Order: sequence, then structure tokens, then C-alpha cells
Amino acid sequence: MSTSPNVTAAFSPPGPHSPAPAIRARRGGAVPGLRYRPAAPVDPEKVAELDRRLQAWARRLDLFPPEWTGDFTQFQFGRAVALQHPAAVDMERLTVAGKLLMAENIVDSCYCEEDEGRGAARRGLGGRLVVAQSALDPFHATPGLEEEWRRGVQSDSPRRAYHCALKEYAAVATPSQTDRFVHDVARLHLGYLAEASWAETRHVPEVWEYLVMRQFNNFRPCLSIVDAVDGYELPEPLYARPEIQRITALACNATTIVNDLYSFTKELASDPDHLNLPQVVAANEKRGLKAAYLKSVEIHNQIMEAFETESAAASAASPLIERYTTSLAAWVSGNHEWHATNTDRYNLPNYW
Repeated sequence: MSTSPNVTAAFSPPGPHSPAPAIRARRGGAVPGLRYRPAAPVDPEKVAELDRRLQAWARRLDLFPPEWTGDFTQFQFGRAVALQHPAAVDMERLTVAGKLLMAENIVDSCYCEEDEGRGAARRGLGGRLVVAQSALDPFHATPGLEEEWRRGVQSDSPRRAYHCALKEYAAVATPSQTDRFVHDVARLHLGYLAEASWAETRHVPEVWEYLVMRQFNNFRPCLSIVDAVDGYELPEPLYARPEIQRITALACNATTIVNDLYSFTKELASDPDHLNLPQVVAANEKRGLKAAYLKSVEIHNQIMEAFETESAAASAASPLIERYTTSLAAWVSGNHEWHATNTDRYNLPNYW
């Protein structure tokens, strides 16, 4: 993709060692003016049991060293999946959803997020991600080479997490649901590569370019599994319909902008060069960060309104589609609630 010289010239991001802009953080809670639906409440005992199962799984597979345990607690994996899947058919499927979520975060932290100090690097990211993708989308060759590949998958904790989580998901999902997830992770990896490329070249995208990248680098793999977790399948001929693909993408894009809004102060503090929607709006429209943040809320609200309106229209076509849109909407609401209440990770800028 070509760069935009006019935008890059108009905006000079801070250098790698520049201090973060001075933005006072305020308390947590919902972003004022943000369009969202309340999430269904969760049972604290269920959340505690999910966390116990997920942490035991991570330790059994040796997915992270003991010093990362605080990060596990701060993320609140159990609460996240309980909020996002209120209609889950059983604890086993909720636990699988949590394992997939954890695996995706381990790959992101270990391979992509340079500011987290875990050995991640943009240079060579494509090679790491394509091998990680093979942990989901198996390698087929001679028996000897396949054995070498299996050892390679097991030798690295991000690949090991992917492989084991997908194996458990495939045991409760249909083959088409499993394949859907595998392809959506490949989309995610494409988004990771685009973001890393822009960071390496210091390209500041236009707003639409940034949101294109975020349509790939977003929560779609998590939303790909809503029907399997809830105990049914939206068959591929229905799932592939353009209107269903559109409402799925709208839901994913709304939740991704929610992440940009809630993680805004956290990202500025740890990496002032990190691209997010308010930063990109500020660069393109020559706004201050506060005005750009509020404009980003408006963009989210328009996307969220489109999702709700078009979901209602699509749901009228069949009860199965209505069930799917309900599952999507529940995930969107639960994800917002997790962001708004997880003050261990997120605090809002003091813009109101």
C-alpha cells in the first residue's frame, strides 16, 4: 500500500524515546456518549471456576513463566468470556473460548507487542506468524518432515497454545466452524503484519486505511465462535451471505474501536508512537487529541448503529439468523462491559 506523503508531512509522531503526551487519566466506567447495550450480569463463581481452569491449562502447557501470572489476573480471561458468551451451552465450551482467547493474546504479546518487553519484534514477524498459523492449519508433507513440524509446534509456547486450544475447540465445534476460525486467525495475522509494517516505516495511514487494517487486526476470531459456544451452527451457506458477512464485520469493527478508546491512555503511556483511531484522526484532521477522541466515539456510534439496524433487518429472514445476530450482539455488549469495568488495565482520558 502506498504511503500518504501529505499526511505524513503534516504529522510528526513522537520519536521512540519521546515522553508520552501528558494526559491525565480519570476513573473507569463507560465512555460518555458511547453507544452500547448493557451486558448480562455474570456469576462470580462461574468466573472464578473459569479462571481456575484456564490458569491450570496454561501451567500444564507451560505457556508463560511465573512472573506473567499477574498479567493473567489483570486480564480477567474468565470474566471476559463469561460476559461475551452469556448463552454458552456449558462450562466446557466457555473454557474452550477462554483458551482460544488466551492463545491469541500469547501470540500477540510474544510476537507482536515490542513495548511489552517479551522478545517481540516487527522484524521477521511474517516468518513467526506463518509458522504459528500452521499450528492451526496443519502442515502436510512426508512423515519425517511432519514429525519435525510437530516438534517445532510444541517447542514454542505461542504455537503450543494455538495448537492445543484449536484441538479442544474442534472437539466441540463442527468442521466448518473450525475452518471458519482458522481462516479468521489468518485474517488477524494479516492485520498484525500491516500494523508492524506501518510502525517500521513510520507511515501514518488515513482514517479509512487505519480502519481497513483494524478490520483484519481485530476480535473477529473471537466472534467467529459465538454459535459453537452457544451450541448451534450457522451453516456456511448462510454465514457466507454478503449481508451476514457485513453485520459480522460491523460487529467486529465496533468492538475494535471500543478497544482503541479504552486502551488509549494505556497505549500512550507505554508507547507514544502506537497507532490507534484517535491518534490517526488527530493526524489526518489536524485536531487535538481530545477532539480526535470524541470524533472517534462518533465513528464508533455510527458503525454500532449500522450493526444494530442491519442485524434487525437480517434477523427477519430466519430464526437461525436471528439467533446468530443475538449471539453477536451479546459478545459486543459483554466485550464493552469487560473494557469499561477492567480498571486494572484501562482508564479513560480526563476529557469530560
